[in-house]
Amino acid sequence: MITFSHRVVVPSYVLVRHLDGEAVLLNLETEKYFGLDQMGTRMWEAAIGAPSIEAAHGKLTEEFEVEPDVLRGHFADLLRQLVQNGLLQVVPTDVASVPEI
Repeated sequence: MITFSHRVVVPSYVLVRHLDGEAVLLNLETEKYFGLDQMGTRMWEAAIGAPSIEAAHGKLTEEFEVEPDVLRGHFADLLRQLVQNGLLQVVPTDVASVPEI
C-alpha cells in the first residue's frame, strides 16, 4: 500500500534515461525496464523531487486540471507498479537516503 505521508527514493541499481519528455527506467539487478509516457514521467519527477508523496500529489494537482481524487488514484497506481518492479522504494519521511558513492 502506498502511504502518501511517506516519500520515494530511487534505488542505486536503477538507471533512468529521458528522451523527448518520456523516460525509460531500468532495474539493473533484474534487467526489467519500464517505459513512462509524458504524464508518467512528470509523476516520476514530482515523486522523486518532493519531500513526501503527498507534497508531490499537491504539486501535480496544481499543474494539471484533474480532480484530486482521480489524480491520487492514478498516482498511487503508478507508484505501486514502480515499487513492485523494484524501480522505486517507499520510505518514511524521517529516513535519510543513502548517499551514492
